[in-house]
Amino acid sequence: MAAVEQAAKALDRPESSGSRPPAAVLSASVRNVVKRIWDGNERRTVLDDVSFDLARGELVVVRGPSGSGKTTLLAIVGAMLSPSSGEVHLDGEPTSRLREGHRAEVRRRKVGFVFQDLQLVDGLTSRENVLLPRVPDGVRPEDEKRATALLERFGLASVAGVNAKSLSGGERQRVALARALINDPPLLVLDEPTAHLDDARAVLIAAELAAVARDNRAVLVATHDPRLTQSEGVTRILDLIAGKLGPSVPPLEENTR
Repeated sequence: MAAVEQAAKALDRPESSGSRPPAAVLSASVRNVVKRIWDGNERRTVLDDVSFDLARGELVVVRGPSGSGKTTLLAIVGAMLSPSSGEVHLDGEPTSRLREGHRAEVRRRKVGFVFQDLQLVDGLTSRENVLLPRVPDGVRPEDEKRATALLERFGLASVAGVNAKSLSGGERQRVALARALINDPPLLVLDEPTAHLDDARAVLIAAELAAVARDNRAVLVATHDPRLTQSEGVTRILDLIAGKLGPSVPPLEENTR
């Protein structure tokens, strides 16, 4: 548990936010989003008139059972998919009708993703995985410094040169989180980040996400894990049922249920 304790202490050292705008600035705005897909010979509505805002400094959880549309919603907010109708703005920039090439560029600059399966490259070290998003532009000395700072922040300095396939589950999760932050995005999106973690690791990840939000960026998490929905630092909980978004639930109300 030494690595866990080291990472927990590192959370008290906030990352420099430079000239970031005030936390009230919206990181994402979603308006009347509908997503329909073909399922065999039928066209199915996955998201139905979804609207919400996400401000810097917020940690917002989208909660719902499997098949409720959580992953599709994350993909649309994060500019991986276009909605069938409706509008999405990322850090003030409209993304709904962008062509894939332009959308990919916006996504690379403005969104950090942590996928449910993490998508680490097992043939690379922890440090190399963290630096992967910088490869298209060429890895600069300042990128190397940022990677070092992120690895230290998340208690990974001792495994920076270790092959990813040799890492523990918690270490892999934190490497994926560091990689998502290497481009300094205003929005971090995570799909079921605690699904395969024990209680101790889940609590640590929840604390890390709250600390990332305090760095004046927005964090959007899809989960049905109560260890995350009931954790400190969650700003709002959005319930997504059969593609429809219910009213937000304040964390205090959630914790008294």
